[in-house]
Amino acid sequence: MPTLFQICIEVNIGSVGRIAEQIGQVVLDNIWKSFIAYSREVNSSSSELIKIGNKLDVYYHGIETRLLDNHGFSSKKATTELVKKIKQIKPDIIHLHHLHGYYINIEILFEYLAVCKIPVVWTFHDCWSFTGHCTHFDFIGCQKWKTECNHCEQKSEYPKSLLFDRSKHNFADKKRIFNSINGLTIVTVSDWLGNLVKESFLKENYTLVIKNGIDLSTFYPRDSAMKIKLKYNINNRFLIIGVASTWGIRKGFYEFVKLSQILSPENFIIILVGLNSNQMKSIPSTIIGIERTENVEELANLYSAADVFVNPTFEDSYPTTNLEAMACGTPVITYNTGGSVESIDENTGFIVEKHDVEGIKNAIQKISKKGKNHYLNFCRNKASLHFDKNQKFQEYFNLYKRLLLNKNEL
Repeated sequence: MPTLFQICIEVNIGSVGRIAEQIGQVVLDNIWKSFIAYSREVNSSSSELIKIGNKLDVYYHGIETRLLDNHGFSSKKATTELVKKIKQIKPDIIHLHHLHGYYINIEILFEYLAVCKIPVVWTFHDCWSFTGHCTHFDFIGCQKWKTECNHCEQKSEYPKSLLFDRSKHNFADKKRIFNSINGLTIVTVSDWLGNLVKESFLKENYTLVIKNGIDLSTFYPRDSAMKIKLKYNINNRFLIIGVASTWGIRKGFYEFVKLSQILSPENFIIILVGLNSNQMKSIPSTIIGIERTENVEELANLYSAADVFVNPTFEDSYPTTNLEAMACGTPVITYNTGGSVESIDENTGFIVEKHDVEGIKNAIQKISKKGKNHYLNFCRNKASLHFDKNQKFQEYFNLYKRLLLNKNEL
């Protein structure tokens, strides 16, 4: 019985953690074994789980990152123990997800991956793997990653460094380490991200695109509008919703604040999901705040009740929130950035240029004029055709089978 071994920062929680869980479910359905090694948060899983390190390991990795800007080069003991586990299990495929997050030593892991003769798939959910520091560079328009990172303008951004700037050394080390595997398969979650990889130091590796999928049996149009509008005292106002795991300037938090100031509060209301306690206290009265929730039933009810989902992100690879909203029959408005635009067409929403809050308002008014019902079937049909997790993650299983057929070439 073949065995898949995934490495992911979390399991069945957050967008990446849910993707790892759903891939594991696909291989289990095909009579494989599935292991997921994780470090941080976890929900119930169908796969066998392996904990990487402990809270103290994460804490020390964070301290080293803050002081030395050497993210990915701590957690030596935890990663050594992880390699021992992989050797014991002897998987047929190793699948990597996020390796940032204060839990993996990339040098130790890749020293093993380079000699183990096991096919390695690595899904890129952001840009960290080919930069000297950051996970995204769209917001500041940096192009150094194409040649050599140095004097990083985002040193104070995640993974934050308070003292040193090691971006030049990190860039060189990543280039050496990540190109050490013969036959590495890179998967990107959007065409946009795939095109970036082709311009990076990883361009010689085989790269393909497998876009994210979602659970259409959870995210579907629900009759929740009345319940939600009563709960939050919305009455007959047009409901605009935004969802993020962490809100900040790059996710468009202040774009929503600006938007609330130019919309009529008698006719429009905004709900933001995923706010922290400080943001909950600071938002204007024209925005209803909800703290982060992993309750997908609650999310699906909110998406379904909304008249429009707005995603004014300034950098994103391929946000699953867009897919979830559309699967619930709700049109999407997004800024023209990264892979966020790839799920939208003229029948399912609008693409607006960055910083154009007035453009978001105009798009909202167009949707309001036509009514949500005009978009509902278009959105749901597109989700059914293109976002079904059973179809999307089957593509990974098909990839695994092809790699096993060519395993002798490693």
